[in-house]
Amino acid sequence: MLTSPTRFHWLQLPISRLVVAGLTAFGLSVMVPSSADANDYETCTGDLLTAGIAPAEAATACARALIPQDLSTCVTRIRQNAGVTATDALATCVQVRRPVDLATCVVGIRQNQQSSAIPEVLDNCRRSLLPVRYGECVVGLARKINSLTPTVAMNTCIDARDTRQNL
Repeated sequence: MLTSPTRFHWLQLPISRLVVAGLTAFGLSVMVPSSADANDYETCTGDLLTAGIAPAEAATACARALIPQDLSTCVTRIRQNAGVTATDALATCVQVRRPVDLATCVVGIRQNQQSSAIPEVLDNCRRSLLPVRYGECVVGLARKINSLTPTVAMNTCIDARDTRQNL
């Protein structure tokens, strides 16, 4: 016995064409970025140039960055909120894996411990494996112990020795 065509056989061809056309249009719209959208490298370079970094230095730094926009955010935040030159901020931000965390550390310490030396803050935040936590340590110790200088607080928090006694 022959099977008869379904009642809606006339819909199969147009619907399949519409599905293919729709998926193709969607795929093309996702694959082709809008010319108005800036990519991370463009944003990074623009931010560094605005901060006062030389064009060649900005190009090299952004091209080498794992996440370029994080690099420019680091430089911008440190420059604007911690009183550090853009060149010094960039020199430190390019040396870490998490530049935004570095900026959080530097800005936090500088805003709460204004007497702390900028080079020392940059170096200690850069050396810390967990810069946000390190910054919180420095600020927390210095807030509660008035006699603790920023340098002593930074040195205490950066000290990674295990002081537990072996039982």
